[in-house]
Order: sequence, then C-alpha cells, then structure tokens
Amino acid sequence: MTSVEIAAIRTLFDDRFRIVEAELRYPLPNSGLSPTVRRLSFERGDSAAAVVHDADRDMVLLARQFRFPTLQKGPGWPVEVVAGMIAAGETPEDCIRREIVEEIGYRVESLRHISTFYSSPGGSSERIHLFHARVEAHSRVAAGGGSPQEHEDIELVEIPVADIPDLLACNKIEDAKTLVGLYWFLQHVFRDRG
Repeated sequence: MTSVEIAAIRTLFDDRFRIVEAELRYPLPNSGLSPTVRRLSFERGDSAAAVVHDADRDMVLLARQFRFPTLQKGPGWPVEVVAGMIAAGETPEDCIRREIVEEIGYRVESLRHISTFYSSPGGSSERIHLFHARVEAHSRVAAGGGSPQEHEDIELVEIPVADIPDLLACNKIEDAKTLVGLYWFLQHVFRDRG
C-alpha cells in the first residue's frame, strides 16, 4: 500500500490545545491516491482514565464536574470515570494514580489496563488509556475535589455496583470512556462474582 503524501502541515491554534491543519493525499482502497485534501486535527495529548472500584463497600467511584463543551446540549456536569491528561515524561499508570488522588482522594491498591483507544479519530489525535483501579476504605488519603491550579471543582459520585446495569439502561451516562469502562466492569468484574 502506498504511504500518505503530506504536502503541508500548519498549526492554526496553539494554546492549552493545538489545532493542526494538513494538506495530504492518502491511499484509496482500490488503488491510487486521493486528490489533495485538507484535514484538521485537534491535538490535546493522550489521557488516562479509570473505573475506580471501592472493593470494601462495593461501589464504583465516579466524578462529576463542569464541562463547558457539554453545556449547550447537556448535561453540563456529566458523571465520568476519573481521568486526566498525561504529563510529559509520565506513564499512563502514573498519571491515573495521580488523578485518582487529586480527584477523589484515594490511593490505588491495584491497577489493571483495560484498553487504549482513540476518543474521536475523525478529529482528534487523543488516545485514552483506560484502567480498572481497585481501592479500599483505608485507601482514602486525601480530600479529592480536583486541582485548584486547574480550577477543578470535582464531586465524588458513589454508585453501588448493583445499580450500574440500571444506570446504563436509563442512559444516564453520556461520556464515551465512562460507558466503555462501566460495560467492561459489568462483563469482567460484576459477572465473574458467581
């Protein structure tokens, strides 16, 4: 297969995130190359996220915070798995351990990788490294609530594991990484209880 021919790449916006524009030709399925096309990519870096399970109380610990991009279409304050951006030089595992302490105040007892996937490959280069994190009652080491430097005001949302099927059936979760994580949890943790 012929490789992609990139004629030009330009940064259109560079602040907290970047928007990159490319002019390129790519291989067509049957043969040959496409005409030159313009493509944009939202560059925000990779992130780590985790379904946090308090094994002692049999609760899934989620976070609710204000998300401006969801305000117009709702809900404005979605319920999500704990997540954050991976800093330069940081591993996804180190990132999610840090985020769990910052957002909900727990130290991770065990961590299992679930999957790594693109959040929206048609427009963004971001990959999400999704984990299952187990915590226990004695693992609470901080207040949580998020990072004041990032103006985060995060609320801890505790969901009994037995309520997750109904929560999903009622379409109360609108965040993709949270849906992936909760469905995985039902298939690999909840179901295996016997």
